[in-house]
Amino acid sequence: MKLGVFSVLFQQLPLAQALDYIADKGLDAVELGTGGYPGNHHCNPAELLADAGKLREFKKMFDSRGLAISALSCHGNPLHPQSHIAQSFHDDFVRTLDLANMLEAPVVVGFSGCPGDSDDAKYPNWPVAPWPNEYGELLTWQWENKVIPYWIRTGEYAKRQGAKIALEMHGGFSVHSPATLLKLRSHVGEVIGANLDPSHMWWQGIDPVQAVRLLGKEQALHYFHAKDTCFDTNNVNQHGVTDMQAYTQLLDRAWNFRSVGFGHDLKTWSDIIAALRLVGYDYVISIEHEDGLMSVDEGFTKAVENLKQIMIKEPASEMWWA
Repeated sequence: MKLGVFSVLFQQLPLAQALDYIADKGLDAVELGTGGYPGNHHCNPAELLADAGKLREFKKMFDSRGLAISALSCHGNPLHPQSHIAQSFHDDFVRTLDLANMLEAPVVVGFSGCPGDSDDAKYPNWPVAPWPNEYGELLTWQWENKVIPYWIRTGEYAKRQGAKIALEMHGGFSVHSPATLLKLRSHVGEVIGANLDPSHMWWQGIDPVQAVRLLGKEQALHYFHAKDTCFDTNNVNQHGVTDMQAYTQLLDRAWNFRSVGFGHDLKTWSDIIAALRLVGYDYVISIEHEDGLMSVDEGFTKAVENLKQIMIKEPASEMWWA
């Protein structure tokens, strides 16, 4: 396994300075935001695709520091019911797939998106209960008419570009759990897999170790984000896990994102790393920093220090004792 970082947390820095900082921390890989919600501060696909010279210089910035580009990330909602919004997210994602081909980045990370409740809707609608029955009917309509057709088309394009799509299982989107990921994969094919972020599993009540095993058995684990979640029991009892308070309301929220090791102990994280090894995942552990209690530097540094203690980097030895 290799240790990397999703570089959007350093978007306030010029790319060269951010890469120097990342390399100095001893990391192996960088995941780059290319549009959608994360923006494209360090990597603008339209510019790089239009200028071969810029593209060569861009590659050199990573090669000269011994850093790999582990993934391109374009999180958006290409199924948004307002067509101009959906089109913008879709265009960003397609350009990202094109750039992934040019950079030989094997994975493109994103969201599945979430449609509205009809062709005339203005806003996404995320059904979370099977009853009253119209919610179940809505969910069926969304998948049959929007989710599956879109990703069949986009999956075919990704295959032609030689990239795997790692959908981040995230609340608010049609694919948000191992079951919904595998459902979409059964229709689209192996080009679709998961970006597994334990923080989003925990707040939904899903054990990340079991999520790794479920997805790994299906060879459906394409990428991994390292981010933690902590819970406040009193606030959970008041608001439930679908807490709609702003992330800035740290004291009152049921749960908050934390740096690795500050929501769950390193034994828990060791179990996750072991499960990844067990199912054959031998790619990048990409740190994502969204800890409201720590600065970027401190939160990132502590995540690096904690993960370095538990990462499994070398191939397993022969079982001389068996």
